[in-house]
Amino acid sequence: MTGNRKMLFASAVGVAIAGLLSTPAQAHCDGMDGPVVKAAQAALAKGDVNVVLIWVRKDDEAEIREAFERTLNVRKLSPQARELADEYFFETVVRVHRAAEGAPFTGLKPAGRDLGPAIPAADQALESKDVAPLTNLLGERMRTGLLERYDRAIEAKAFRVQDVDAGREYVETYVTFIHYVEGLYEAATRRVEGHYPEPAKLSHHEN
Repeated sequence: MTGNRKMLFASAVGVAIAGLLSTPAQAHCDGMDGPVVKAAQAALAKGDVNVVLIWVRKDDEAEIREAFERTLNVRKLSPQARELADEYFFETVVRVHRAAEGAPFTGLKPAGRDLGPAIPAADQALESKDVAPLTNLLGERMRTGLLERYDRAIEAKAFRVQDVDAGREYVETYVTFIHYVEGLYEAATRRVEGHYPEPAKLSHHEN
């Protein structure tokens, strides 16, 4: 790899990783093996609702506390009641959590879904306190995506001026490459909102 390609690759990887890691992930919050349900399970096991309250906004805390107490009471009735009560509590917590993120709740998803490599790697990085495997994963994906587009553009650039069709092919590869790099940069530099988006404040003219 030439010096220029190394510099280009390093810059793009840094931008891509920063952008990807700053994007809120919602894909596994509705899974039975996701962090929200795991927290709800731990709360029921310990009899401590605080374990799961971190996953909802303060404004939604009362609803979760009420659901928690109802669940604890119903769980005592029978094994079947316990199962139904637990499912009700899991659904309530996940629904409230996703509503705060502006995402719809479409039911609890089964454990073991294929979430791709990124989300499990991100969770594992936090669990193990070792981010190296995650950065390696993202770096390899960014390297592949960047160099594929770069190589296609370089190859297509060697067209004869008289060959307009070949020139148009170069323009297509050029635009694809530039948009890819631009997308990575914008992902890294856009303003990142908090986990729960705040409602827009009214201006003085709107009051």
